Amino acid sequence: MGGGAKRRGSNGDGRPDDQGSGDGAAASGAAPAPATSPPADQPAAENPPAEQPDDTSSAVLDEAYPRRWEADVVLSDGGTVHLRPITPADADQLVSFHGRLSDRTRYFRYFGPYPRMPKRDVERFSTVDHQNRVALVALLGDDIVAVGRFDRLDEQDSAEVAFVVQDQHQGRGLGSILLEHLAAAAQECGLDRFVAEVLAENSGMVRVFRDAGYQVRRAMEEGVVHLEFDIDPTEESLAVARAREQAAEARSVHNLLHPRSVAVIGASTDHRKIGHAVLVNLLTADFAGPVYPVNPEHRSVRGVRAYPSVLDIPDDVDLAVVAIPAAGIDEVLDACLAKGVKALVIVSSGFSESGPDGREIERRMVRAARVHGMRVVGPNALGVVNTDAGHRLNATLAPRLPGSGRTGFFCQSGALGVAILATATERGLGLSTFVSAGNRADVSGNDMLQYWQTDPATDVVLLYLESFGNPRKFARLARRLARTKPIVVVKSGRNAVRAGLAATSVQVDETSVQALFEQAGVIRVDSVAQMFDTALLLAHQPLPTGERVAVVGNSSALGMLAADVAQAEGLRLAAEPVDVGASAEPEVFAAAVREAALSEDVDALVTVFVPPVAMPGTAYARALREALQEAGIAATKPVVTTFLAAEGVPDELAVPGPDGSAGWGSVPSYPSPERAVLSLARATRYARWRSAPQGHFTRPEGIAPERARELVEASLTEGETRLSDEQAVELLGHYGIELVAFRRVRSEQDAVRAATELGFPVVLKSADDQLRHRTDLVGVRLDLVNADTVRAAYADLLQVCGAHEVYVQNMAGRGHSCVIDLMDDPSFGTLVSFGLSGVASELLGDKAYRAVPMTDVDVASLVRSPRAAPLLAGYRGDEPADLAALEDLVLRVATLVEDLPEVRELTLQPVLASASGVRVTGARISVRPSAATPDTGPRRLR
Repeated sequence: MGGGAKRRGSNGDGRPDDQGSGDGAAASGAAPAPATSPPADQPAAENPPAEQPDDTSSAVLDEAYPRRWEADVVLSDGGTVHLRPITPADADQLVSFHGRLSDRTRYFRYFGPYPRMPKRDVERFSTVDHQNRVALVALLGDDIVAVGRFDRLDEQDSAEVAFVVQDQHQGRGLGSILLEHLAAAAQECGLDRFVAEVLAENSGMVRVFRDAGYQVRRAMEEGVVHLEFDIDPTEESLAVARAREQAAEARSVHNLLHPRSVAVIGASTDHRKIGHAVLVNLLTADFAGPVYPVNPEHRSVRGVRAYPSVLDIPDDVDLAVVAIPAAGIDEVLDACLAKGVKALVIVSSGFSESGPDGREIERRMVRAARVHGMRVVGPNALGVVNTDAGHRLNATLAPRLPGSGRTGFFCQSGALGVAILATATERGLGLSTFVSAGNRADVSGNDMLQYWQTDPATDVVLLYLESFGNPRKFARLARRLARTKPIVVVKSGRNAVRAGLAATSVQVDETSVQALFEQAGVIRVDSVAQMFDTALLLAHQPLPTGERVAVVGNSSALGMLAADVAQAEGLRLAAEPVDVGASAEPEVFAAAVREAALSEDVDALVTVFVPPVAMPGTAYARALREALQEAGIAATKPVVTTFLAAEGVPDELAVPGPDGSAGWGSVPSYPSPERAVLSLARATRYARWRSAPQGHFTRPEGIAPERARELVEASLTEGETRLSDEQAVELLGHYGIELVAFRRVRSEQDAVRAATELGFPVVLKSADDQLRHRTDLVGVRLDLVNADTVRAAYADLLQVCGAHEVYVQNMAGRGHSCVIDLMDDPSFGTLVSFGLSGVASELLGDKAYRAVPMTDVDVASLVRSPRAAPLLAGYRGDEPADLAALEDLVLRVATLVEDLPEVRELTLQPVLASASGVRVTGARISVRPSAATPDTGPRRLR
């Protein structure tokens, strides 16, 4: 279907403009236009304009458009396009685009025939001011395939919106993407509302607006539907955009991992070259589709017909593995783009890791690939693997396809990837898919999280990360995925990022990384060995439902060691370890295991076994497996063992899966009790996080974010600024945070006057931050009950501090002294921290951190996480503090920081928490421009 609209208040004739296609049932929508459409028998060029030309000066109409509105986006079928503002240089392409539209699309768009676009309309449509008139084009290669625009109406805060999509690209989600990006641009321009008019029969376009998640108001008149809606993001519109983002990015990875054909560009007859290795590995794995070697010097490679160029291959090519030097990538890329290849895996090096020249080659390559709808893995990558029997794709430099399983693995390091795949095979951990991204110029770990979210073949996710491209997006995606599938991460690169990743990486402080992982439920481990230890348990055993552990074995020493580690890791012993004796028969050992497994007081089972001299250990292993199967606990209680010093899943402990490999219910074995129990402890902590309430993102009542934004923007005119006391009080007040009343004075008389006005008792504090917050209270005088005590306190502070300026403040009463402040990570964003005041807390760094946005569960967890937090809950019979009031205060701080990322320093200290409530007695706030990339706004690859 096509689409069309007419200008409100027009004479009813169709009006030319470029408006839109949407998702699903390819449709076009409504928007403004400056000229009436010509009659069918009259040349379009002779039709005069219905409106006066814009008076926008040409000085602002050049190509210096807002670069922040440029974006690469993934469409619903997994392809990509490039969005950017239109420029006058696009005039010829705009005419070509219009000529490719079908009659039906033009009819829906213009409410009548409009075969040609007059020159005057071309100039108007391609010349905008990026403020009152904005237009975005979607480019596939050099061609415009969609255009979206809005024109501000007389009401100043409303605009008419429109978009049109070329027929061949309707149904790919371009309409909804254009709407998102136009809405974001309109908000920057101070607009609040979009309106559109659509022919009633253009149901597809109506559906684009309806399904966007906005509250759309509709009215019908003379066969035209008038639509109007506010463009402020809503919970529903954000959820719709995120769901479409996940589906599109998952589809793009699916295309990469499920190619119907593969070309190896640089396939070599030389056994020492990587082009030879990739081709051999593809053939050895028995890839289900055709494999095409590309080598201009040989007619065949490894007995397979070769082609001089990818363009000479007679059939379609879905995936191309590139194994040529970086200097030749431009020519290869051009050929792949012309061939319509969907994805590239670049295993060769010499790109950003080699220096500025290689970095420029890499940047240019990715830009060209994305604008032509192609995804890229690498460069400097090991490759990609899909063990599915219907594909058997081993497009890597690793010689063996790992066993099939239900674990997905993403790795940034190509060199380490070979060892990872070998270890997976050795330890019996089957993989579903594997991607080594190398320099991660395009496809990243975030893309893989989107794919694994809905991949039915993957139950466990493993990540080896050296850096983050977009840490905030990672946090969001990981948090969602971990609710259904465990994520185990090794995060290296704590002190440096290798050169190949520097161009696409964000350095994140270690505290931020830890807070990110904790909130997202990510299981963090310190080594690849620990990753496999944990993955073996998660892949083959159920999650524990509690913390009670039973230990059974034939060695009291190993049993006690397992018990000690379990208790050190926060697990609880269901009973004393059971020792059946070194000479016990297999049946005796199996009976003890069965009894422990069937106990209602046991949530997980650890078995430790030393093979006796007189009996083969395999007999005990088979007895253990049979006992567990007879007990029927395979689906309810996890079991780990230290057996025969074996790693992985020994054959005797394996339950065959559908493909003959170790499947669900297999018992993983570890070389030592410590490693077995540590893996169980990690799984237990993850299970506890997953079963806890997810929480809700809520906003406190009684806040005024618009007024707070005005205050901050006014303060930023001079760059970094520490807010005055008055400004800090005002800003906090806009978020419902009230400070205990105070005055700042510079003389003894003013101190007495202020105390009298505030009302006794009062406290005097030094204006010096360091003196005021010392734990020995050298800069503070408390419980001043009359004018004489105020005078004495003022004189005392003057002698100690050497400064006349002090604060006079109402005495807040007793309470536990707490501090709420921020940790500013320039790349990741802001963390909110909470701790109790005191020398011990400061010395031990006893603070907890959470990243914004925070759910109510995050807030509750934050105030209970410091080791000193039990003091707030009534330690040793003390009256507990009002934790609900403390949580409300933390939520208000988190909301303020989320709304105003320019607030880079905020400290509330001391915050006095008692049974009667929470009182904030001090605040310090600084603002400066924020450099962090927020995970908000319309969908884009970044």
